[in-house]
Amino acid sequence: MRIIPAIDIINSKCVRLTKGDYSTQKIYNEDPLEVAKSFEAAGLKYLHLVDLDGAKSKHIVNHQVLYSIARNTSLQIDFGGGLKSDADLTIAFENGAAQVTGGSIAAHEPAVFLSWLKKYGAEKIILGADCFDRKIATQGWLAQSEIEVIDFIAHHMEQGARQVICTDIAKDGMLQGPSLELYTEIIRQTKAQLIASGGISCLQDLIALQAIGCEGAIVGKAIYEGHITLKELADLC
Repeated sequence: MRIIPAIDIINSKCVRLTKGDYSTQKIYNEDPLEVAKSFEAAGLKYLHLVDLDGAKSKHIVNHQVLYSIARNTSLQIDFGGGLKSDADLTIAFENGAAQVTGGSIAAHEPAVFLSWLKKYGAEKIILGADCFDRKIATQGWLAQSEIEVIDFIAHHMEQGARQVICTDIAKDGMLQGPSLELYTEIIRQTKAQLIASGGISCLQDLIALQAIGCEGAIVGKAIYEGHITLKELADLC
């Protein structure tokens, strides 16, 4: 299972939210590149980079942060937040993203998301399936839909998607463990290459996610709050 540390960006700073609530933002570092370099120095190879300003604005905002990290580290970056157009994708890839994640666009404009899959391939385009009470949430988690998460993933798998990042928003930032039952259902019913996100608090959570067949796990607040060390994460890789 791939271990993928996370950096969320607001105003070019490294922050974390709780349950996706922007009013709960906590700044952990003024310099995201410094954080990314610490991940690389520990032996980690991947990075989940989210433009939270972009998610609210519906277009990429913090592409300079992406460029800085991509240029100055060897981390393989999956980038999300504000990807709503072909121009946004071009910006993301030109600034160093190895992969991009489309969530809101897949829910609201599935034809556009499908065109991205066809143009770039499933190895470059990740489906974002973030949910609250098993219903897909969009626009930086500020809007709730009536789309059931497993149906959403299954539909896009039929259209050619392969990798899926799923965050149970109720778990995000809570450090109370991931949604193992939900993730087990997703893997069994859709055969997605699932990247779990939200709630990871300790090494045992990661071991449990690996046991149910997750392809990857995104770790955020547990790193910043000192619940898991970078060395411990690197040892799992």
